[in-house]
Amino acid sequence: MSAFPEIYLVRHGETEWSASGKHTGRTDIPLTPAGEEAAGRIIERLRGISFQAVWSSPSQRAFKTCTLAGFGSAGVKKADLAEWDYGAYEGLTTKQILIERPGWRLFRDGCPSGEAAQDVGARADRIVNQLREVGGNVLVFSSAHFLRMLAARWLGLPPQDGALLVLDTASISVLGYEHDLAEPIIRRWNQR
Repeated sequence: MSAFPEIYLVRHGETEWSASGKHTGRTDIPLTPAGEEAAGRIIERLRGISFQAVWSSPSQRAFKTCTLAGFGSAGVKKADLAEWDYGAYEGLTTKQILIERPGWRLFRDGCPSGEAAQDVGARADRIVNQLREVGGNVLVFSSAHFLRMLAARWLGLPPQDGALLVLDTASISVLGYEHDLAEPIIRRWNQR
């Protein structure tokens, strides 16, 4: 346990689209039964940790994960925690997008009629500022690409560097500090 506040990031449980690799930004689809089961096991993995705040993306997949993990009554929905707006690429797999747009990379190129990396990075920056104001442990439920961006911005990396991280469904990652509050780090990543 760190002497400094820790930020626990939880990716939502499996959905039909996450299982098939479809980009799920603003389409609000439910968890699969396997996703619900995995979300319910998160409480065991967080036992004994107290949180000053519990925040969730407004999507049903994130908030249902929060609820099944035992934190629904404390959960506060924050619009800035929403997944990337994929615009024209909503519901498509990367393989499908690459047929239309060879060489495309989400964190570099963004999405037509959706968000650019800088847009998502600006939302992540607002969340980082709010996290640092809490002064205690915070539990955050959201989606993969947004949480990857949040981690990159926590570290002070450019938005494009979120591409270097990967997250599985129902995974837990922890952001924190090394020697003092001026040294943000990733303490643990993508634990299942």
